[in-house]
Amino acid sequence: MSANVVVYSTAVCPYCIRAKQLLERKGIAYKEINLSNEAPEVRTELMQRTNHRTVPQIFINEQFIGGFDQLYALERQGQLDELLNS
Repeated sequence: MSANVVVYSTAVCPYCIRAKQLLERKGIAYKEINLSNEAPEVRTELMQRTNHRTVPQIFINEQFIGGFDQLYALERQGQLDELLNS
């Protein structure tokens, strides 16, 4: 699987941790952008791009899929592997 996966997170977010654990269990490499370490403009740009204020915000091949709940739902429905292989 060679999908480009990006996870925007913060240091103390339990859903971020769960999303990363799910990806790691599946052996999916991902790039993490920790918003706690970024300039405030990065978070502002992300919110404008996705219309979401919470983290994690997960992108697969530059497509915004949502947060942990959406990632887990895709996995439960058997659609995550499909997305990762596209």
